[in-house]
Amino acid sequence: MNKLLAIGLVLLLTGCATARTLDAAKPGAPVVYSGTRLDLYAMNGGCCAMDRFGAEAPSYPGVDLPASALLDTLLLPLSLLTVIGVSFQATGGL
Repeated sequence: MNKLLAIGLVLLLTGCATARTLDAAKPGAPVVYSGTRLDLYAMNGGCCAMDRFGAEAPSYPGVDLPASALLDTLLLPLSLLTVIGVSFQATGGL
């Protein structure tokens, strides 16, 4: 059961708009609620997600929207710190 849950989470996150936009690092792209905004942009017929967000929209943005909204909410403090210019210069591994 745990293995099935882990596989499901991996599959869900591969199409997650939040994960895509946080990884894009496009200058001038939205940071706060970026995945949710990308989903809404795609659902409203936005033509150029790559130009605006630096990432392609998920194939099914309506399905991705609740997960992106949740993840964006959890990451909101870090997003706000990024917007005001606080950065974490974290490098390396364990």
